[in-house]
Amino acid sequence: MSTLLATDLKGKTAIVTGGATGIGKAIATALAAHGVRIIIADLNGEAARQAASSLGKDAQSFALDVSKRADVERTFAQIEGTLGGYDLLIANAGVSTMNRAIDLTDEEWDFNFAVNIKGVFLTNQAAVRYFLREKKKGVIVNTASLAAKVGAPLLAHYSASKFAVLGWTQALAREVAAQGIRVNAVCPGFVRTSMQEREVAWEAKLRGLTPDQVIKEYVAQTPLGRLEEPEDIAGLAVFLCSDAARFMTGQGINVTGGVYMG
Repeated sequence: MSTLLATDLKGKTAIVTGGATGIGKAIATALAAHGVRIIIADLNGEAARQAASSLGKDAQSFALDVSKRADVERTFAQIEGTLGGYDLLIANAGVSTMNRAIDLTDEEWDFNFAVNIKGVFLTNQAAVRYFLREKKKGVIVNTASLAAKVGAPLLAHYSASKFAVLGWTQALAREVAAQGIRVNAVCPGFVRTSMQEREVAWEAKLRGLTPDQVIKEYVAQTPLGRLEEPEDIAGLAVFLCSDAARFMTGQGINVTGGVYMG
């Protein structure tokens, strides 16, 4: 499998949103190892630059707010015009906050939806327009979540935004399949990232537990018996980008260590 992937991905170019840290950086690193030229796009421009520099001289970086149409269209046009375009989009940028549903504010709701689903919508739309116009093919991988399959207490707004990512992924995949464009999503579980660190602290406070108790609960829910690492998702993303997944589209694939098996 690794030989096949290295062969058919070599020389391609991928945009990875939210690629400066966590899952996005792991996916970017894995794709780069298979010969893919990486473009890191992240709200934190300096972190994006540092992540790109760690991937070699061919990697590039852009500061990008995926929730702003003008920013997405300007950045993607710049990538098309100055870097020769791209073949793959990893729409990974995401945020979270945590609160009881009855205490959620409009600001929390809007913040999660602006990045988690509007950001996917805007970047996917820009990529599909480019693929249709210039490539007549392309691959998109969206980052959803375990919370896109099972509603997560204290994350009702986040779950709603990630359920929307799956609905969008399926509908878009049906629309563009005949044009040679594949659209899939990955659904991670309890992933050890800086986002999880914040969520653990929030959950511990809301539930009157310690952070260690929260983490132990996560592990106890995971049949494979550990927290997930960003690299656990990266391998699946590489597979979905490759010709090995050429007959897969519209899927939301669980990478949860068995937390959810539906």
